[in-house]
Amino acid sequence: MNPNTTYQGCARYPIDCTGDVVVGDEVCFDQATFSGSFRRATFAGYERVCGQVLRESYGLHKQQHTFTLRLDDGRTRRIKGRNLYAHGVWRKPWPGEDERAFARAEKHARGDRAREARQMRKEFEHAVGF
Repeated sequence: MNPNTTYQGCARYPIDCTGDVVVGDEVCFDQATFSGSFRRATFAGYERVCGQVLRESYGLHKQQHTFTLRLDDGRTRRIKGRNLYAHGVWRKPWPGEDERAFARAEKHARGDRAREARQMRKEFEHAVGF
């Protein structure tokens, strides 16, 4: 977690779920913003982002975790996991935390399978000389 951001959760989002966001979570986090051109971007501060996680997926080749959020204003935003988790993520409690535990276990099982498949693919490519 970055000490430069001041957001540490609040009464609406009291649970730190950094590194463990699942579909259905209502989350709030700070995201770094930049101004200027792409080549000469300068840090402009932090934007507070709040929304519900609609989807999440792992990239096939590099296992990059991507989340789709429905923001409080109704728009959707896709964000890489490394950017979502960079400064800490807080969530609202679920009415049934057992459902969240099930979603979390399923997410971790998919991640394990994806990492295993990637490792096997890399070993195969190494063996045949790719």
